[in-house]
Amino acid sequence: MALHTRVTELLGVKHPIIQGGMAWTATAELAAAVSNGGGFGIIGAGHMPGHVLRNEIRRAKALTDLPFGVNLMLLSPRIDEVVDVVIEEGVHAVTTGAGNPGRYMSELKNAGIRIIPIAPSVAFARRMESLGADAIIGEGTEAGGHIGELTTMVLVPQLVDSVDIAVIAAGGIADGRGIAAAFALGAEGAQVGTRFMCAEECTIHPLVKEQILKARDRDTTVTGRSTGHPVRVLKNRLSREMEQLDVQNRPEEIEALGGGKLALAMREGDVDMGSLMAGQAAAMVCKIQPAAEIVSEMIEEAQTIVSRLGGLPTARRP
Repeated sequence: MALHTRVTELLGVKHPIIQGGMAWTATAELAAAVSNGGGFGIIGAGHMPGHVLRNEIRRAKALTDLPFGVNLMLLSPRIDEVVDVVIEEGVHAVTTGAGNPGRYMSELKNAGIRIIPIAPSVAFARRMESLGADAIIGEGTEAGGHIGELTTMVLVPQLVDSVDIAVIAAGGIADGRGIAAAFALGAEGAQVGTRFMCAEECTIHPLVKEQILKARDRDTTVTGRSTGHPVRVLKNRLSREMEQLDVQNRPEEIEALGGGKLALAMREGDVDMGSLMAGQAAAMVCKIQPAAEIVSEMIEEAQTIVSRLGGLPTARRP
């Protein structure tokens, strides 16, 4: 059975799988490969200057004729120029994180771009719906990178009960069982990040992929809680130093220590003092394989489970 939902219709894709927009990780190569595999690929803009993002978008267009999107990191000092580039290049959709995209909503929607904010809470999701968001990503604290407090299991059904637009589950999803579980919670799609870090087309340093493949169930930790912007990473020397600063309530030093550390890991392969942003699902990633194969495996497993359970559930509203 096909897993057709409002998300597949909204994004014009075959499968309701969205690839996470991970900065320094979700490049044109990965986004195009996921889209070519039937999912929805996303370029992670991060702190990119506008001209760099433009080149990434155009490279993705050269690699796929299928829809893909861009993740906007709203805390970026270059966010205004990045939004301009996204509009000028006519990307299909944007996901947004680390802030409120309200000031850009009208401009993006007038350009025909779908807007899918990441929502860590019911209140934020309702606010985004009122501003015109096309769907919502409910991202649990299991996810890698910047996180909220609620788990995916708790957050997603509350979002489903609180908004009329489609909800996409994220955080801790790395196989078809997770996707089927997301549907059972009322979601209509799943965002997957950490597993795609070990896609063949993902251009992060091989040493980072090796760390993910070696990860066990308790090998992630959360740093930067005292800064107000907590981040989930694989444990290493950097995370231990940041945890000590957290205990001492020294947020400014954490921010200074963390500067440039994500690129140090993903681009240069420093797995000791680089920021190894990855989710708890890292322990479920067992091999490096093509992105299309990852999509296919997850969908086939999810279809089998959903079929066995009697089909997709309908959203329940109180």
